[in-house]
Amino acid sequence: MALFFVHMSSRSGEEIEKTGARLLCEALVNEGVDTIFGYPGGAVLHIYDELVNFRDSMTHVLARHEQGAVHMAEGYAKATGEVGVALVTSGPGATNTVTGIANAFMDSTPLVVITGQVPTHLLGTDGFQEIDIVGITRACTKYNYLVRSTDEIPEIVREAFYLAASGRPGPVLIDIPKDLTAKKAARIMPDKLEIPGYAPHSFADSGKVEKAVEKMLAAKRPVFYVGGGVVHSGGSRELAQLVDRLAIPVTITLMGLSCFPSAHPRSLGMLGMHGSYAANMSISEADVIIAIGVRFDDRVTGDLKKFAPHAEIVHVDIDESSIDKNVLTHISMIGNAKDVMQQILDSLDRRPAPAEKRLEAWWETIRAWQTQAPISYENHPDIIRPQLLCEEISRMTDGDAIITTDVGQHQMWLAQYYKFRHPRSFLTSGGLGTMGYGFPAAIGAQLAKRGKLVVAFVGDGGFQMTMQELATAVQYRANVKVIVMNNGFLGMVRQWQEVFYDNNYSEVDMQFQPDFVKLAESFGAVGLRADHPAKLREVLKKGFAIDGPVVMDIVVSQEENVYPMVPPGAGLKEMILR
Repeated sequence: MALFFVHMSSRSGEEIEKTGARLLCEALVNEGVDTIFGYPGGAVLHIYDELVNFRDSMTHVLARHEQGAVHMAEGYAKATGEVGVALVTSGPGATNTVTGIANAFMDSTPLVVITGQVPTHLLGTDGFQEIDIVGITRACTKYNYLVRSTDEIPEIVREAFYLAASGRPGPVLIDIPKDLTAKKAARIMPDKLEIPGYAPHSFADSGKVEKAVEKMLAAKRPVFYVGGGVVHSGGSRELAQLVDRLAIPVTITLMGLSCFPSAHPRSLGMLGMHGSYAANMSISEADVIIAIGVRFDDRVTGDLKKFAPHAEIVHVDIDESSIDKNVLTHISMIGNAKDVMQQILDSLDRRPAPAEKRLEAWWETIRAWQTQAPISYENHPDIIRPQLLCEEISRMTDGDAIITTDVGQHQMWLAQYYKFRHPRSFLTSGGLGTMGYGFPAAIGAQLAKRGKLVVAFVGDGGFQMTMQELATAVQYRANVKVIVMNNGFLGMVRQWQEVFYDNNYSEVDMQFQPDFVKLAESFGAVGLRADHPAKLREVLKKGFAIDGPVVMDIVVSQEENVYPMVPPGAGLKEMILR
């Protein structure tokens, strides 16, 4: 049964008894699930047997590894804003999902992960493939369940989807013993969903909203600092209206990229460890920071003692636990980012329009910073610079593709050089920093958005962690374009070893790698390669035009570094610019 939640449930006439597997599939259809990513095994065979009867309602995508299945579900969820679903067996099937679950937890991605479990009479006996996945995932899920009886499956599924999607989104796990999927019970669907103690706020306290607006209008050096919460809430339109109304500059976290157009004249780009000089200086010199849907991550703030020393901070977040956790705020508004921004807009409607030139001096200072140290690089006639590659991807897609990445140098360069235009067009791993995320996430996004160009921009190291999912992409005709930024190194680790460890390279050489072109062909995909700037555009154009999975191996300069860079333990103003 549900562990501490209370529901009002009822039977309508004589209910027909159905197996737990049937009840589960019907409950998933009832939640609007059309795609499940998974991998079968003994503990979930009854469920897979029943899935055959639901092929008209739900598509099951067979991953080649359970971690890949969860990353695919993440990509599906991030691209659509809906709950992603993964289904795996017990034991190693369940433990293989943990990285994906933890990734979703840290990046607030709504997932429901269903795991099989040994039969109830074997629980606690160390039976074959028994593992306490509920205990293992307790720290990285919003909530998790061990199903105790067949008849509670429908209400647990309904609860799980509500929890995953509401408030601050996140993953929920349902662990189902095998015998309960075979046993029969009457279908009991809850009439009313009641979760005592769980009531996410949509709108902030109106008094605080008014104080925040007064603070914004009185500020001489204000900055909007926005993040993933704007994306999750669907608040890009409201943010754009606020920026236009107030003429306040905007800086964006890695997880917030795509919520505001990169080329907008009010955009300062990304802030933080590899953020722009103008963005980091603006935050450091601001007198008011309006932080919306962010959690003041250490990669953004640098040394907390040096973070925004002159600023009063207004913080909007749906997760109350994020308020004052890392940085003390002056005005906190707990609520959905989209709804709170609309409250701010409504308050502005009741006030005189702000003076048009009130921030003119502030903008002059910002423009000087942008001119002093722009994001830039030196091209080379015979070597493909990673920055050039990112610019070419941006130009050729016109910012209209869905881009996924792994973690590392390629991720940072793309964040700096790609011109995002639309929300939910950048899917990456932020909080956990998961190598291997980008490619399977792209498959999930492409299967959700069949008409969109989906590009997995990955490093040669990260791609090798989940490249087996090429089989999945080919099997399900996922039109994913994989661009491997191949520098033959674990690039970001190598950069740190160069800058902070006196060039002492230790276990970062990745030149012993497969031929990615032949690898792609062996899976039935298309493989292409560019190793000279003159070939780059031709290969990208050809790869984007092909109907089906393509792997483009782009050989780039080996020892290029990502700049600007805030060293560990430094403040945002202490950037290494070159």
